[in-house]
Amino acid sequence: MPDLPAMSAAPTVPITTPVIRVADVTKRYRAAELFHDVTFDIEPGRTYGLVGPNGSGKTVLLKLLAGLTLPDRGSIAIDPSHLGRDRSYPDRFGITINGPAYLGHLTGRQNLLQLAAIRRRIAADRIDTTMAAVGLSPDLKQRVRHYSLGMKQKLSLAQALMEHPSVLLLDEPFNALDRTSISTVHGLLQEQQSLGTTIVFTSHDSRHIRDLSDVVLEIDARTVTATDTAR
Repeated sequence: MPDLPAMSAAPTVPITTPVIRVADVTKRYRAAELFHDVTFDIEPGRTYGLVGPNGSGKTVLLKLLAGLTLPDRGSIAIDPSHLGRDRSYPDRFGITINGPAYLGHLTGRQNLLQLAAIRRRIAADRIDTTMAAVGLSPDLKQRVRHYSLGMKQKLSLAQALMEHPSVLLLDEPFNALDRTSISTVHGLLQEQQSLGTTIVFTSHDSRHIRDLSDVVLEIDARTVTATDTAR
């Protein structure tokens, strides 16, 4: 009997763990039920544009994804590699929700230095580089209480980006920015995409959603629909 040809092994399909898994989540806010039995995954390295009418719960959903608030029913599981031992707040997450919360009597740089001192991962030169990248001078002596809305937005983005995040959760990152700054932030998000950063962001501008999103998450009638784009 002739020898049979060797059978080649079936190709191995890599299995990736979702960065965040949302399963059967229901959430009420005040008297309203915002989400009912919502299920979807946030996959690593993809960009998700979160859209929905005003009051539909976009900011609440970002807080749920960040672990800043809990669902009333169902579960939200964050990849354990972002939690570690005795951690409830995810590591390597850069988050901007409801604008920055800073000490108004300090400069932007002084605020970021204080935040960086918590984990001691970055030096002052990284803060300076990140501030410059978002369009803020690290040498500016102006106190944060006197910042414009656009300057506060840039500072919030610098805080989210400065510690080399692997996940970004950004609530309206283009809000209050002028045309030049919008272009700058757009480029920074594209750079993060090239680094493999997982991004979830909200925007009222459909152009940002179209140009940056791999997946559109649409909130409608208390549910969330995920649609892949052709980007």
